[in-house]
Amino acid sequence: MKTAQNGACRLFFSWFSLTTMERLVRWAIAAIFIYSGLIKLMDPSSFAVVISGFGLLPKPFLFPAALFMSSLELIAGIGLMFAVRGSLSVITAMLLMFIAVLVYGIHLGLDIDCGCFGPEDPEQAYKGLKAALVRDAGMMAALVFLYWGRARTQRGPVV
Repeated sequence: MKTAQNGACRLFFSWFSLTTMERLVRWAIAAIFIYSGLIKLMDPSSFAVVISGFGLLPKPFLFPAALFMSSLELIAGIGLMFAVRGSLSVITAMLLMFIAVLVYGIHLGLDIDCGCFGPEDPEQAYKGLKAALVRDAGMMAALVFLYWGRARTQRGPVV
């Protein structure tokens, strides 16, 4: 016996497939990187000051690094939004670098802003670095899901 509820469930699950879920996750990650890149590009000097707090780059490299990282976030985010080849790899590499820098800052006990969403980031101080690390780990899990989806849909023998 068919019921309206069974039909509604089938309709929902036919629309909300793994492919749809992958697309939504890809767009969410892309939106985060686009937003983050735009915010930082609006004030690269302030972002350079945030970068200097980690003590990883000499002063002459701070402003160029701030411009480069912000631009790369924006471009890779746009690429991921439109499924441009290579953008997922660039975002993965950037996220791994961000995680490494956050772990370094936590290890040193730095009491600084993570700079994740520009210099106006409301997360401040040491607890902000930990929260940013958890957020980045969640985004990394989302990227693993995207890589899994890509592998799931590829044709041919598994090598």
